[in-house]
Amino acid sequence: MTQKSLPPDLHADTLAVRVAVDRSQYGENSEALYLTSGYVQPSAEVSARRFAGEEEGYTYTRSGNPTVSSFEMRLAAMEGSEAALATATGMSAVLLMLFSLLKSGDHVVYSQSMFGSTIKLIGTEFARFGVESTVVPQTDLAAWQAAIRPNTKILFAETPTNPLTEVCDIAALADMAHNAGALLAVDNCFATPILQRPIALGADIVMHSGTKYLDGQGRVMAGALCASEQMVNEKFMPVLRNGGMVLSPFNAWVVLKGMETLGIRMRAQSASALALAQWLEQQPQVARVYYPGLPSHPQHALSMQQMSGLGGAVLSFDMKAGTPQDARLRAFHVLDSLQTLSLCTNLGDTKTLLTHPASTSHGKLSEDQRQAAGIGQGLIRMAIGLEHPDDMKADLLRGLDTLK
Repeated sequence: MTQKSLPPDLHADTLAVRVAVDRSQYGENSEALYLTSGYVQPSAEVSARRFAGEEEGYTYTRSGNPTVSSFEMRLAAMEGSEAALATATGMSAVLLMLFSLLKSGDHVVYSQSMFGSTIKLIGTEFARFGVESTVVPQTDLAAWQAAIRPNTKILFAETPTNPLTEVCDIAALADMAHNAGALLAVDNCFATPILQRPIALGADIVMHSGTKYLDGQGRVMAGALCASEQMVNEKFMPVLRNGGMVLSPFNAWVVLKGMETLGIRMRAQSASALALAQWLEQQPQVARVYYPGLPSHPQHALSMQQMSGLGGAVLSFDMKAGTPQDARLRAFHVLDSLQTLSLCTNLGDTKTLLTHPASTSHGKLSEDQRQAAGIGQGLIRMAIGLEHPDDMKADLLRGLDTLK
């Protein structure tokens, strides 16, 4: 089911409210929620052709659903990819990509600054099945190049990274991957297609955790892969059907509606994040602020070029402290003093969320892995919501101004 043609070259904000499957015979303006696991077939012959893939049509929701299709079509249009495939979570999207494209003896190069679960999935779980991997510093292009082997199949980057907001040069990594006969996959969760479109910069695959900014209100879990139509149909779809890591129609509908305000939210939250980052740099209790929108960020110029002149809605900051234990205690004090903002490991919500990465998102990594990624015990990650910036500052000061 494909949507009636829209005019070409529409902006992402327009695509976010207009791309979907065709309306039903009832003419609904808001996209319909199709809560069904199966579909009645018009005849046995048509059913046979649909199950054989010879004719378009829905057969079973593990293989496709109109509401899920609307989400996939909308995200693909916004990312500028030929197709997209929805999954149950962001991590299931990563799992689907790796299962679909790798076999024993293949090699992956990925950033040491990626999300902790991604690092564990590639470096530990897939290693059990003979997949080799090398971690490299996110911003060191020479290290990426040196890590490539004849059996390298995927370069996998997250930009900006979680939680230190490191930015990599997508176009340079794409050229590097393609020259080696490999693919470049980019986790675009933090920037979203509102700020950054990796496909336009040469990436082959874009991964999303729709749980974050695509939904935007912390309601459901969702994930997706954006790629060429051939890759989606020939590589990802067979594994998805057999593996069953599919997105439920209800969750797809929730994220679909959340995407309609994505542009408004990302611009507003990015503006507040910049104001908070600038303010935090002036606080005597703070050692360093990590935010791509700050001139002090090592990849500031690159991030402004790749991310539409905005720094995104996530920042992190290190507490001033003498020892790692002292740093941890000071970070915990700030977090435990919050009265307005939330201590929560999610991000992308309309509510501002703070977390301690070393004991949460990256808590299962070894201390050496955390140190290599630059994640210390005094680091606090802050995902900016839609509260007034002055109220955010006041809540942070409850902890910062009472540190001993």
